[in-house]
Amino acid sequence: MNLLHRSLLPLLAGVTLLATAAPLKTDVAHSSVSAAFKQMDVPVESKFTRFAAQVDYDAAHPDKTSARVDIDTASLDLGSAEYNKEIAKPTWFDSAKFPKATFVSTSVKPAAGGKLTVAGKLTIKGKTADVAFPVTVKPEGGKQVFEGQLPIKRLAFDIGTGEWKDTSLVADEVVIKFRITAGQ
Repeated sequence: MNLLHRSLLPLLAGVTLLATAAPLKTDVAHSSVSAAFKQMDVPVESKFTRFAAQVDYDAAHPDKTSARVDIDTASLDLGSAEYNKEIAKPTWFDSAKFPKATFVSTSVKPAAGGKLTVAGKLTIKGKTADVAFPVTVKPEGGKQVFEGQLPIKRLAFDIGTGEWKDTSLVADEVVIKFRITAGQ
């Protein structure tokens, strides 16, 4: 082996390792994030129309997985332009001051049946909480699909202040549902 080959071999090996460690690219068209809650005891589910997800996942080493999801708080679509404008106000998300809600994983542990237990920090409206929840992982169309639900208490994040603290009007429990499709 000549000198050129000996010097290129480690470089190529390094490039190959970097390529396999690259984060997955989110397929936004096949991904979704929504919020489910009850208003006056009537179930409501609405989608966030703008979000970004970064997932670094290796099925052979799921414990080395990391994830970050940034959600545009003003993008919650309640089905009415008037309601959508209201939810961005200081009483609710205060989107001008806190435009993003963010989840950053701190640990991922394999669990039974193709699931992962994900723990991390959830920040909404300037308040951060430790959260943990199960995530199902399955291959689909050459990509990985990560699905799960994260129940939160909206009042812990000051979502709905003043008269909207009344949980008989809007329930305290909100379930954030997500389906993130990602691949190389």
